[in-house]
Amino acid sequence: MSVEHYENFPVASWLCPPVFRPAVAALYGYARTADDLADEGDAPAQTRLADLAAYRQDLHAIAQHQPPSLRWAPVFNALAPVLHRYHLPLHLLEDLLSAFAQDVHVHHYADRAQLLDYCRRSANPVGRLLLHIWGVEDPQALRESDAICTALQLINFWQDCSIDLPRGRLYIPKSDCLAAGVDPEALLAGQDSPAARRLIATEVAWARDLMMAGAPLVHRLPGRLGWELRLVVQGGLRILDRIRALDHGTLRTRPTIQAVDAPRLLWRALRMRPDNLSHRPS
Repeated sequence: MSVEHYENFPVASWLCPPVFRPAVAALYGYARTADDLADEGDAPAQTRLADLAAYRQDLHAIAQHQPPSLRWAPVFNALAPVLHRYHLPLHLLEDLLSAFAQDVHVHHYADRAQLLDYCRRSANPVGRLLLHIWGVEDPQALRESDAICTALQLINFWQDCSIDLPRGRLYIPKSDCLAAGVDPEALLAGQDSPAARRLIATEVAWARDLMMAGAPLVHRLPGRLGWELRLVVQGGLRILDRIRALDHGTLRTRPTIQAVDAPRLLWRALRMRPDNLSHRPS
């Protein structure tokens, strides 16, 4: 998962209540550092996996009230009090490392079930950890959080085709490619075509449906937390709008949210109501 993906989540923003900001920042630092170990620089795969294993050992050390190694001491010294104060589920923090390790050696997915299993470990733990910190344990809220987080991960994939494909990473499931009559090797070669754009449109619709399934969560979170999540949801939907405006040509271009989008995002966030969660691109 790319670093940009994490920045689609609320990362100690001004909307996050001050009491929660150190915890959110500690989680972000933990996830981002591990992501960098898996994905940044030119280290061979064996070294990356060894680093992630050592990183996991430090996680287990602080879980047992032991000091971490010096290598990542700032990360784990910030995480340790959060881990113990909020009794964070250790398996969620481990799931993230499992996904990062998978990213080192798995670059293609056979079907949506495989990709969703990856998202279950790479994205969903972030939302569940935040809800745990905020004291939200309702099963429906957890399901909606998973839908939002998976949608954000998928949106990042469809947004980043022009970056991932030249690196040999194809997150569009092979079964979806074949159903659309698109050769996965042609995508990896960066061959744009009407069929490829129709395929990406299908993936975009999938991500949008997931986001809308999770959107009612914004009404379950109190005050500023709910408002922050509204902007996260609308930010993800806006990226999908921009992909649509490119005629789904993300094999060539990476769409982004820009400052000019801010008024639109705020307006859409204000208009989110329990009975008005449909989203019409404009």
